[in-house]
Amino acid sequence: MSKLNTMPIKKAAKKAVRQSEKRRIRNRVQRQKLRDLLKEVRGFISQNKINEAKKILPKVYKILDKAAKTNLMKKNTVSRIKSRISKALVKTKSQ
Repeated sequence: MSKLNTMPIKKAAKKAVRQSEKRRIRNRVQRQKLRDLLKEVRGFISQNKINEAKKILPKVYKILDKAAKTNLMKKNTVSRIKSRISKALVKTKSQ
């Protein structure tokens, strides 16, 4: 189960613990996927591999939008990340 000092007694509390554990695991997986993709895009941008970065950009946007939709991240945070990535891509392309 979880790392609680006191175990739940009521049936509903036990269910809540199970649900929160499932959600925690799901959120960690999603967050890790997001971090990996962002790192990959930023790596392509820093190496001036514009075409590769453009190819995975839709995936990044999709995962970011999903994170905002499911309250994994706040909407403005997602918007800021997307903006910074596209800005870096345009800056690299113009050089």
